[in-house]
Amino acid sequence: MKKKSKLLKISVICLSVFLLSGCTSYIKGADNKTVKNEHTGQNLTAHILCQPEDGTTIEAYEKTKEELIEKYQKQLENKEITQSKYDSLVSKITDITKLPKCSEFSITSGGYQGVWSTIFVKPLAWVLIKIGELFGNYGISVILTTLLIRLITMPFTKKTALQSENMKKAKPELDSLEKKYANKTDQQSQIQKSQEMMLIYKKYNINPMSGCLFAFIQIPLFFAFYDALNLLPVIFERTFLKVFQLGTTPIMALQNGKWYYLIVVVLVGIASYFSFKLNSTASMGEDQAQQMKTMSNVSIAMITLFSFATSTGIALYWITNSTFTILQNLYVKRSIKDARS
Repeated sequence: MKKKSKLLKISVICLSVFLLSGCTSYIKGADNKTVKNEHTGQNLTAHILCQPEDGTTIEAYEKTKEELIEKYQKQLENKEITQSKYDSLVSKITDITKLPKCSEFSITSGGYQGVWSTIFVKPLAWVLIKIGELFGNYGISVILTTLLIRLITMPFTKKTALQSENMKKAKPELDSLEKKYANKTDQQSQIQKSQEMMLIYKKYNINPMSGCLFAFIQIPLFFAFYDALNLLPVIFERTFLKVFQLGTTPIMALQNGKWYYLIVVVLVGIASYFSFKLNSTASMGEDQAQQMKTMSNVSIAMITLFSFATSTGIALYWITNSTFTILQNLYVKRSIKDARS
């Protein structure tokens, strides 16, 4: 029951953030098809935060703008739409000439654009740009920004890791408690069981709600990174290690014969595997542990498959983030081991 409750809470968090952030919207041409960058194969996003620098990207945005205005003018002339509708449609077209250059972008650029964009996306975008300018490489900017955020949130995520280790220490007593009340389903026995369980939690300094803490932190950051990278041309137009286009997806690269992009997918899979593995299920019962192992394997497989259709910039964030989680958990395990000896 507790496991279902925890999964439900995490699902609600995911859904809430997803609804808050929404999907990154992409520009569509007069034929109502998503416009792609012919060079990278990336779907071009609407409402970008600053001006593109790449010629093919600029041309794609300008061409789409001209085609849409022409389409809406014909609809207006044919009285298919009203003047107010025409004005509304035109106002929604991405006009890159009105945007600041990425080097001149600030947190206040564009004014207030909703809670999500103003509080999460734009500040993160500004940090990504400034670190990229400082090091002259936006792939390094993605890595360093990820590490910076993880260091800031480390007190919270470290606590979650410690809770996991404490659960392992409490496992023998929790198992005995389950056996003690295995055949007692009456209300009084269940109340007593809950009271004894809370005493065990208190003994090992376990907070049952802390397991959701990492989800509260991790999920919004992922969506913020996703939006920021997609809305910053200066990021998705650049390369990492001079070969990996940050805006290109592995599947598009493979279609163009760039098989070395498989390295990105493999690294995502490996990082995800060890990140899940270190969050072991040793503190659970055998049946629960098996169920969680199955869920972890399915999640790893889905994340790896998803990385084929994810930009290299997002994959770089995921690899860095997962690697940090692995190193942090190893550090926590080593600290506890040293404290016992």
